[in-house]
Amino acid sequence: MNDVTAEPKPWSYWATIAWAIVAFLIGQFAALAFVVLWHSGQFYQVLNTFDGILVTLFILISNPISIAVIWLAVRLAKADPVDYLALRWTASRYVAIGLVLLVGLIAVSDVLLYLSGRDLVTPFQLQSYTTARQEGWLPAMLFAAIVVAPAGEEVLFRGFLFKGFVRSERLAWPAIVVISLLWAALHIQYDWAGMVQIFVIGLFLGWVRWRSGSLLLTFVLHALFNLEGTLETVLQVKFFS
Repeated sequence: MNDVTAEPKPWSYWATIAWAIVAFLIGQFAALAFVVLWHSGQFYQVLNTFDGILVTLFILISNPISIAVIWLAVRLAKADPVDYLALRWTASRYVAIGLVLLVGLIAVSDVLLYLSGRDLVTPFQLQSYTTARQEGWLPAMLFAAIVVAPAGEEVLFRGFLFKGFVRSERLAWPAIVVISLLWAALHIQYDWAGMVQIFVIGLFLGWVRWRSGSLLLTFVLHALFNLEGTLETVLQVKFFS
């Protein structure tokens, strides 16, 4: 396992939180401003729709901007972003463990949702997918959901926040829990069951980041999780609608 206390020295706790908030808000407001203009200035309508084009634009605009702000924060700390954000690969055993656990978590989650009588695919997923397909934006939306969103979220949560919060072994799990709660809380497009699922996946990704020392691995696992959700949406639309 990589030493989480090794150089480069991270920003302080409060500075880490401040930079994360700034990165998130700048990305969100830039995306919101663009999609409101795209929607002819109808702010209320933008906030009350899961239209595939708007969802895609929001992801494609907000995440790169957030990554750029985080990158700036790391450079201002006089650190190498590759080291600071753990942008490296890891041992094959961690890859294998991560893949097996991811499959297991998805299977258990789907079984629990099915037994509880809840839908496996959320209204947000169905509406954004179907409208993107109708409007010819499906390839862009798939790229945004499977690649861009995981990249932005991993850099912010399992990259920047993790580095700033985990300063010793004993702080790893408390930090992972807090980061996972913050990550889940931002997914307001889902109901409580969906947010619980996101929280559990966040714990899993945080643990993988801690044990493997690799943000690239958590990105791959996050992307695969989103891919699986997309495949379930496709099956729902094609065969069960």
